[in-house]
Amino acid sequence: MSMPSNHSPVDPVVHDDPAVAAAVARLSAEFAPRVQPSVISRVVVGSRVDLSGAPGPALPELVERLARQRLLQAAGADAGA
Repeated sequence: MSMPSNHSPVDPVVHDDPAVAAAVARLSAEFAPRVQPSVISRVVVGSRVDLSGAPGPALPELVERLARQRLLQAAGADAGA
């Protein structure tokens, strides 16, 4: 499955964000082997960037939920193609 990237280069701090690392780990376990880890990472980072204005305490849950929804939508689109 390939996901388009609509994001500019990401601030390296986003990659070190614990919310990103935790979401990548959980979603990798959930979507393996259907989705490549690099795709999951890219979707999670993109979700984190899109949620940059969200309150800090809410970020871990919001990032994971948004990324999961995007992965599910992409998987559904690929299954229907």
